[in-house]
Amino acid sequence: MRKYVEFMKVMMKVETAYAAWYWAGTFATIVQLLILYYFWHAVYENRTTIADMPLEMMLTYMVIAMLMSEYVSGVGNQLAEDIREGNIAIELMRPYHLLNKLVAMDLGFKLSSSIRSALPMFILAIFFIGIYLPTTLENWILFIISAILGVLLGAQIDLIVGVIAFWTINIWGLRVFKEAIIRFFSGALVPISLFPLWFQTLSQYLPFQSMVFVPVSIYTGTITGIDAYIAITIQLGWLIAIFTIVRIIWAVAVRKVTIFGG
Repeated sequence: MRKYVEFMKVMMKVETAYAAWYWAGTFATIVQLLILYYFWHAVYENRTTIADMPLEMMLTYMVIAMLMSEYVSGVGNQLAEDIREGNIAIELMRPYHLLNKLVAMDLGFKLSSSIRSALPMFILAIFFIGIYLPTTLENWILFIISAILGVLLGAQIDLIVGVIAFWTINIWGLRVFKEAIIRFFSGALVPISLFPLWFQTLSQYLPFQSMVFVPVSIYTGTITGIDAYIAITIQLGWLIAIFTIVRIIWAVAVRKVTIFGG
């Protein structure tokens, strides 16, 4: 475990070393916040609620969803790149599990990004956009737990795409398809409650809403009480299931490398 903590620390140092990327990302986030603010004010111009959501709740949902959507992708692209360039053979010889290393480095990057970018943007949104905070300590705790599970789930789903690179030359198209699916079914674009009923029903049987919609709904108070605990339990169940699937695919893929690589 200690070596993975070190990988996390290294990635945090690497992320803080590139100040230009940090300021570029910060500027892009500010632009997104402004677009969200003016877009939803225009949508609500002649109405007070949409799907029982007042403007303040909608802005709160969209801002938190925007910030969370930056963390649902993982290191699948890095894994695919290692496979494509042949570095995977060297990585498999080293004294650590490659998938655990990639997840640890991904968490380090996201933790550093949260402190340097997401947190300042969150504070900015409170004062200048008017988003509100959870009303109780329980909501805060449940939101944090749910958000962590969502981030971990996103990393595991991304690893599936990366592992598939063992059987394909390029996964660019697959990654684009995955990002589109996640944007729609996770609730990152708009709340799932605004979609048609058939879409809402379908999304309940997929893991994607556990990545953004569930944590943000807990934050806004749309999901409360026992329903929040049930939602978190479902998130945990999806995380365990996807984690197991990734390990099974990985075991098959590594066996393929061993057979053809000697």
